[in-house]
Amino acid sequence: MSRFFWCGQIFNSPDPMQRILIANRGEIALRIIRTCREMNITSVLAHSTADRDSLAMRQADETVCIGPPPPLQSYLNIQAVAGAARSFNCDALHPGYGFLSESASLARACSEANVTFIGPRAHTLEQMGDKIAARQAALSAGIPVIPGSKEEVSSAHQANQAAMEVGYPVMLKAAMGGGGIGIRPVNSAQEMHRLFEETRAEAAAAFGDGRLYVEKQLSGMRHVEVQVMGDGDGNAVHLFERDCSLQRRRQKLIEEAPAVLVDQAVRNQLHQAAVRLTCFLGYAGAGTVEFLVCGSDYYFMEMNTRLQVEHGITEMITGVDLVAAQLSVAGGTGIPWAQDDIFCQGHAMECRINAEDPKTALPSPGIVQSLELPSGPGVRVDTALLQGAEIPVWYDSLAAKIMAHHENRDLTRQRMLRCLNETRITGVKVNTERYRELIVRDQFASATV
Repeated sequence: MSRFFWCGQIFNSPDPMQRILIANRGEIALRIIRTCREMNITSVLAHSTADRDSLAMRQADETVCIGPPPPLQSYLNIQAVAGAARSFNCDALHPGYGFLSESASLARACSEANVTFIGPRAHTLEQMGDKIAARQAALSAGIPVIPGSKEEVSSAHQANQAAMEVGYPVMLKAAMGGGGIGIRPVNSAQEMHRLFEETRAEAAAAFGDGRLYVEKQLSGMRHVEVQVMGDGDGNAVHLFERDCSLQRRRQKLIEEAPAVLVDQAVRNQLHQAAVRLTCFLGYAGAGTVEFLVCGSDYYFMEMNTRLQVEHGITEMITGVDLVAAQLSVAGGTGIPWAQDDIFCQGHAMECRINAEDPKTALPSPGIVQSLELPSGPGVRVDTALLQGAEIPVWYDSLAAKIMAHHENRDLTRQRMLRCLNETRITGVKVNTERYRELIVRDQFASATV
């Protein structure tokens, strides 16, 4: 049976989508445009004035300017985004990742405009966007969570009490948001009293919500996330898992699929837990359930209610198009496959190439003067870069996602090293050298990072 057997099911939907507004930029916008083209769907790209000369602009069927470069006036402007979808008679809106991809307000604005939001329902976005509520949902679904406070801690004193119950060290975390913001490791009551207000202020400034909670700080854990797809009616499948343990300042550096050093019995339990939570929520579309794993123990962390940056390596090991599946679910056709139809073949790895100084990790915006990217069997590069293109100061510094796939992890690692050696970008600083150093380390080769 062809691993792409399900595509016809999407193409033959009784009420297929005709026009989709893409409310994003860069490589993810281009990624969605390409799937739309293969499915004979008109893509309408919403863009800021900073992106008027982008590759995504050239590839989209139609474009609409939604504002000036500052994100709050364009990509984060719900009224402008939803208004563009309505004005251009779009059937649906794809938010990509980042920006408004997990915004319940945008999902509601789409509903009011009679535009399908390609993602979970607004109430699900609210529930899982609130990490305290997400922990409670996981517990209700019978999934273990990291020991910690069951509710918000409203003062340093209350946070210290919760920390004493599970034992220091702990993590003090913001209830909302992500990206490593609003998180502090705390080792003592003295530190808790010093860091509490600082963490609350950071969370309030970043997310408009200063609520905090406490989790036990666990050591020797791996960060493993399970890719899921739900139909919104209580049915779901998993598409195996990814390992995201190699991080810098709680930001992912290298992702792998499937996960490494995870016992098969535990792997099966993670898959079952992720599907159980997805069904429990009545979740619609693509999502990722994140866990911490050590030996036979695993704990729910959170759920990302959108397509992940690293979704490409899941596509490489399974041979599916997750964006096409998102459109299938949003269009009412349902999940394109049964669980038994999804297979894992080989190993895949992704390195995020950012326009940043490799020594300081500070962004390095500017003009791309020359560009050489890898290719060949088992290689995928998702990028919107062009020679002469500008990497603007306004947005995330992600320049390209380099992905490698082979029959096992060691061969994949060697292929990735070859890809990094072939990558040459001038005009802006990039972090390829950092990855080259990591890939050849014994700790990475043995997956003991």
